[in-house]
Amino acid sequence: MSARPQPRPGVMQIDAYVPGKSKAAGVAKVYKLSSNETPLGPSPKAAEAIRTFDHLELYPDGAATRLREAIAARYGLDPNRIICGAGSDELLALITHAYVGPGDEGIFTEHGFLVYRIAILAAGGTPVVAPEKDLRTDVDAILSRVTDKTRIVFLANPNNPTGTYIPFDEVKRLHAGLPPHVVLVLDAAYAEYVRRNDYESGLELVATSENVVMTRTFSKIYGLANLRLGWMVAPPHITDAVNRIRGPFNVSGPAMAAGIAAIQDEAHIAKAVEHNETWLAWLTREIGALGLKVTPSVGNFLLIHFPQVPGKTAKDADAFLSGRGLILRRIDAYGLPDALRLTVGDEEANGLVVAALRDFMGEKNA
Repeated sequence: MSARPQPRPGVMQIDAYVPGKSKAAGVAKVYKLSSNETPLGPSPKAAEAIRTFDHLELYPDGAATRLREAIAARYGLDPNRIICGAGSDELLALITHAYVGPGDEGIFTEHGFLVYRIAILAAGGTPVVAPEKDLRTDVDAILSRVTDKTRIVFLANPNNPTGTYIPFDEVKRLHAGLPPHVVLVLDAAYAEYVRRNDYESGLELVATSENVVMTRTFSKIYGLANLRLGWMVAPPHITDAVNRIRGPFNVSGPAMAAGIAAIQDEAHIAKAVEHNETWLAWLTREIGALGLKVTPSVGNFLLIHFPQVPGKTAKDADAFLSGRGLILRRIDAYGLPDALRLTVGDEEANGLVVAALRDFMGEKNA
């Protein structure tokens, strides 16, 4: 028997989440393009809401009432079915803790968000990985791995880091194939960026089902990543369960004030969507012209694939770009060691990335 406290089973199997790096040694100016942060920053109205926030000595509203009401008004939801959290990461963990325990299984896709595996292991469950097809969610692969031990299925749509998505018809087919006791979690962190007629975030499915949850974040298009703010919508019996284990003051007052202002500033959101639509297409085209494969993305980032040729690998490219202050995301932990994930930046950063990749690929005169 050990002479010291031991973590519960599963904890030491977790590889701690490593955020995208933000520094490059010996470089004066760094362009951080590793964490899918918006280049436009937050709404000026959200920034003003933080600057004018008062009464820091008081506890925040533990129910996040005004923020839930603002979200409900924006999407036509019942505020009683909404829970707010310190980023959607916290909510993903809370949902898992509420429904997964030792002996249970949770399913996610091959290149799905790393937090899913962490949440399942932390709850004492067993992670089950469903292979993807061409870096895209394979519904049949997920359904074939459902057993009587399955308690939760995570679907990032669009997916991070691949940028791919599945149409809403496929999401509904996935749901229809799951047993009613399995919770389907639709992680729609990048939903605001998607401009495809066959895509939906999942609000309709949540409204008409007893076992579907959708999570969203203020960290991406709203530009509030530093405040840690997210929300989920679910059937009443699920919100009841999650609220019983949620911390009483898990969202700060300044975060709530900024979130309300951000979600109501539709002009700023539209500007962010337009910027992303323009530059995502430009980057995809320009990088592809260099002979590099780019996975088509509907998010605010894209996946660049590099050859397994000495001097031209993803690792080599990362070192080369970092030397110019261009910080992209290595995604070895996602099982994609031959690719880098690039966040859509501002005009200057986007131009510098393409120019640097042209030099890296040896096409200075192209």
